[in-house]
Amino acid sequence: MQITPPRWSDLAGRWDELRRAIGFLTRLPVTAPAEIATGALARASWAFPAVGAAIGLLGAIAYSLAAMLGLAPPAAALIAVAVTIVLTGGLHEDGLADSADGLLGGGDRAARLAIMRDSRSGPYGVLALVFSVGLRAAALAALGDPGRVAAALVAAHAAARGGLPLVLRALDPARADGLGAAAGRPEAGIAWAASGLGAVIALIALGVSAGVAALVFGGAAMALVAGLARRQIGGYTGDVLGAVEQAGEIVLLLAASSWAS
Repeated sequence: MQITPPRWSDLAGRWDELRRAIGFLTRLPVTAPAEIATGALARASWAFPAVGAAIGLLGAIAYSLAAMLGLAPPAAALIAVAVTIVLTGGLHEDGLADSADGLLGGGDRAARLAIMRDSRSGPYGVLALVFSVGLRAAALAALGDPGRVAAALVAAHAAARGGLPLVLRALDPARADGLGAAAGRPEAGIAWAASGLGAVIALIALGVSAGVAALVFGGAAMALVAGLARRQIGGYTGDVLGAVEQAGEIVLLLAASSWAS
């Protein structure tokens, strides 16, 4: 489904889309439009990186408070990651676990899709979550300084979510129902606006050299997961989008940590 590009002069419409993006991506108490018609999420996807930057900033505040209380960097890092997970209700982590079980464990396309719809987590899903939390916390702990942690968190959360509309454009829904199909396909202008906004936020937060390196590696990780989904199930689902975001977020944080070292 092709989504008509927004008229940016329609401030009321853009405000509704921002609230819709906040309401979908977080558990923050925002009053979002009651009805979410097919394609409405795709129209609101330009705001994904802005919401991601806010999530990263709140995680950074948690890290700073933990550091002020005298907690060691590993403990503060785990608290920061936990806060970002609570803020999103584990939306992307749930997608990562389901995708890991389905894409890596299913025998054929139908089996993979059935596994991904099963709310129970198998060994691949559990291991994916362990590595996701562990790698993100390790990257933040290695950065240590609260300012660097804040920059990395804002950049990673913004850029990873900014890339999701491009996945919605590049792949077809793997099934006719579900969140992935209902999200719709954003118009090219919306997708590139989201991607560009996420990239600009990352470059401002990390600086040009570190930002470009993080974006290249993070983008490659997201493309790899999206390509795996295309090969294994023929496209994307809501779970796949969560897995793509997690891949980008993890690698962006690792790249920022490595560059700072």
